[in-house]
Amino acid sequence: MAEQSLPLAAHLRLRTNDVDEACRLVGNDLGVHGLRPVNPEIRLDARMNGVAFDGVGLYSLGYGAEVLITPQPVDSYLLVEIPLTGAAEVSHGRERIVATPELASVLSLTRPMCMRWPSGLESLIVRFERAALEAHLGKLMGRTPRRPLTFSLGMDLTRPPVRSWLSVVELLRREAETGGAMLEQPVALRQLEGLLMTQLLLAQPSNYSEALSGAQPRVAPTAVERAVELIEARAAEPLTVEGIAEAVGVGARALQEGFRRQLETTPMSYLREVRLDRVRAELTIGDPGATTVTDVAYRWGFVHLGRFALTYRRRFGESPSETLRR
Repeated sequence: MAEQSLPLAAHLRLRTNDVDEACRLVGNDLGVHGLRPVNPEIRLDARMNGVAFDGVGLYSLGYGAEVLITPQPVDSYLLVEIPLTGAAEVSHGRERIVATPELASVLSLTRPMCMRWPSGLESLIVRFERAALEAHLGKLMGRTPRRPLTFSLGMDLTRPPVRSWLSVVELLRREAETGGAMLEQPVALRQLEGLLMTQLLLAQPSNYSEALSGAQPRVAPTAVERAVELIEARAAEPLTVEGIAEAVGVGARALQEGFRRQLETTPMSYLREVRLDRVRAELTIGDPGATTVTDVAYRWGFVHLGRFALTYRRRFGESPSETLRR
């Protein structure tokens, strides 16, 4: 494996040639498992980089030798493993796939499983805390899940909904690799984690896909009014549609339907417009020598600066920097 070839190189978690040490240290982040080189005479070159946030972790991993991996079932988190190079054989219960850069594996870790990684395989791994993901699922449905969440094993990375999810993963990866300021902004980071969870739940088939895609009950106009008041009062906080819905006592998808029906918009679009107004107000009175557009944008939850600048110009007819200078 080439030196520094793994993503997230600034966040080294382990580098070892010892099988037992690799098994133990990888297990600390990604779960207890068995690890066995296919050819004991070939030296292991295990490396893992990674960063962990509140409900999500992002890791890169390679072993530098062909290995058999046997994870133990665990109820604390789920993993999405995206091969960057090579192809891995993955079996999870009765499901079996060959994971490639076009087909990731979603490991619900509820059944016995086995993986065979070739020597050149490197993977980007997204870890979701199960409690956080199932709580997020409950907010989307408007009720508490009664069964453990399980996904289909294979994730087709060429499907448009999955590509959208993957673009959020890549944004998080770039921010972690470059030490981006977004990761220091609680509003932006929590939105990003929520978006990762929502996109995964909607894009990847699971035992709750039917519940998520079914017809939503109508919400009363007063619920939408309360949601609007909450957004106006707490726009600087790390709001999500799921959190707003929970606060007003309805499901997230039902609240979205209520916003579309009554206001011809969505809760997040309405929040974005409120935040744009607050950004403009702050830039208008800001000192160009002490205020930066980036800091203000991140503070108000805009995680993609290029998209923010385009949206701002469409709304106000000038760039954020022009507002600040003026």
